[in-house]
Amino acid sequence: MQSKNYVLFLSVTAALGGFLFGFDTAVISGAERDIQELWNLSDWSHGLAVAMALYGTVIGALFGGIPADRFGRKASLLWIGVFYLVSALGSALANDVNTFMFFRFLGGLGVGASSVVAPMYISEIAPANRRGQLVALYQFNIVFGILMAYFSNYLIGTANLNEAWRWMLGVEAIPALIYSVLIIKVPKSPRWLIAKKGDFDNAREILSKTDPEGVDAAMKLAIAESKEIKGKVAATALFDPRFRKISFFAFLMAFFNQMSGINAIIYFAPRIFESAGIATEDALLSTIGIGAINLVATMLGLYFIDKLGRRKLMYIGSVGYIISLSLMAYSYFGGAVSNTMLPYFVFIFIASHAIGQGSVIWVFIAEIFPNELRAFGQSLGSFTHWILAALIANVFPFFANSFGAGNIFAFFALMMVLQLLWVAFRMPETKRRSLEEIQKDLQKEHV
Repeated sequence: MQSKNYVLFLSVTAALGGFLFGFDTAVISGAERDIQELWNLSDWSHGLAVAMALYGTVIGALFGGIPADRFGRKASLLWIGVFYLVSALGSALANDVNTFMFFRFLGGLGVGASSVVAPMYISEIAPANRRGQLVALYQFNIVFGILMAYFSNYLIGTANLNEAWRWMLGVEAIPALIYSVLIIKVPKSPRWLIAKKGDFDNAREILSKTDPEGVDAAMKLAIAESKEIKGKVAATALFDPRFRKISFFAFLMAFFNQMSGINAIIYFAPRIFESAGIATEDALLSTIGIGAINLVATMLGLYFIDKLGRRKLMYIGSVGYIISLSLMAYSYFGGAVSNTMLPYFVFIFIASHAIGQGSVIWVFIAEIFPNELRAFGQSLGSFTHWILAALIANVFPFFANSFGAGNIFAFFALMMVLQLLWVAFRMPETKRRSLEEIQKDLQKEHV
């Protein structure tokens, strides 16, 4: 019981980076219109200001594996907290759009690096039979952060505060400070100590606290793996024939995540609701409904991920995506379904995402790579996720105004049909298996 509580504490602490990730990602939805009006931004400039954090996220995801490998997962998590803190304060105090974008970019670096390091750290300390749930805590904290951002935006937005958008962005400094302090208390990753430092004694000591039943087997396999692929530690090893298939799996998981349109809906939710004739205040309130449904469905995903497995959750999510996106597109095309039903279709979409892709993505990517390559592999998946998120957020206002939201949602529905086919025919199952067992089997299957 003591080891379960200890590993839970470590996982929750690392996963708080996900809370800041979610809060930072969603908080802009309450401020974006005021920012556009304040600085008289065009659609393209407005899209750039909203997406600037995402471009920082792309850079953070692309290069986040480097300090995680060189200085360790713990040190990287601490710096991520510092980036969040500085970004929150700087964005809230910005006097012009360029300064605002700089600090939002800095926060994006924290988000991107967090999506690399936090799931990786949790996967490396967690026992195999609980790894899915513990890594999924990161996603749970993301959606909890999104919910708190929407709730905070609603409270601040209805409080008649002067320049309320500054308060919306600045309040993030409080959880950022708490997170940074807590990270100091976590140990280094045992698998990083083995793979990068050859420190078997300290690694065993940490694993004996987090996974006492599996420590001997984990140490044996980790040491054998370390010897087997020693020297293959450059990022280019991801494209070695032995690991190419694994890298492609990570790419596809992240690619399909964004091709669902999840970030377009998260960022522009109030605007989507208003397009259905919902009043501004009610639209803000409806976004809280998005956050609440996201949280509940993520809890279901967290509960079932080690019971049903990753693939079954992806089946459920894919079917839900296709149905909800098709109905959303049909609403905009002026079909028999009234626009007053649009919020409910969005809620179904959010639930489908949370129980499927949302619960699985960070777990799956963190599981499939060998210890020596996990940082680079996590960066590959996160970079793919975030470069697409940035591009979609940047162009969504333009394409929605030019081609109509109906066509955009129809495209997303088509992409989810492709995801369903990938899950059915190619995606491997990884539940209840050690990290070393997973990568050993995946390497056997390389062509």
